[in-house]
Amino acid sequence: MDAFMAGLNMNSLGAALIGYGLGSVPFGLVLTRLAGLGDIRQIGSGNIGATNVLRTGNKFLAFMTVICDSGKGGAAAWLAWNLFGFESGLIAGFMAVLGHNFPIWLKFKGGKGFATTLGVLLVTSWPIGVAAGATWLLLAGMFRYSSLAALGALAAAPVYAEYLATRPVTIMAAGLAILGIARHHENIIRLMRGEESKIGGTKKTAENIPEDTEKDAGDDSKGH
Repeated sequence: MDAFMAGLNMNSLGAALIGYGLGSVPFGLVLTRLAGLGDIRQIGSGNIGATNVLRTGNKFLAFMTVICDSGKGGAAAWLAWNLFGFESGLIAGFMAVLGHNFPIWLKFKGGKGFATTLGVLLVTSWPIGVAAGATWLLLAGMFRYSSLAALGALAAAPVYAEYLATRPVTIMAAGLAILGIARHHENIIRLMRGEESKIGGTKKTAENIPEDTEKDAGDDSKGH
């Protein structure tokens, strides 16, 4: 029994390290530097997500940031799942989002993790990932707020999981929802004040990408 518990703990630790390590890769920063666009943290909101990448004017680069950020979350969950088992995959997925949001390489100043969360959900329980993505599209189309759409999709994910997946998936989805909503606290305040810009708005045209709906309005005055 002791050997089993030790093995379980080592698997969980391995999964956590895999997840955080992959999740903390700042693809937005890496891609913009490779493209010769400088340090993405020096423009707009200073965020490393696709929304801020789009402020460089390079839509393809922003799209690739979404793909890479989603992919690293899915890859972390898939790798740990195949190495240590399904529940270890869930641990790795959660830690990937944590790594994206708080990367050690950038002094723990990362993104908001919606794209990474979506990638994790698509791998660990694809119906939940599809449903969450569809929820983002529906809410974004109805209300034209990217942050509101992300918040709605995050909140809905554990509800979907409760009916469409196993309890461990529900727990992970709930944890990711809490983490994502907490990271959007500034967006929530602006939404309540009526100060959040809409998708396609003149100040935040970048918000048509479902990733890192950051501190847009506040930071634009200094310039998500």
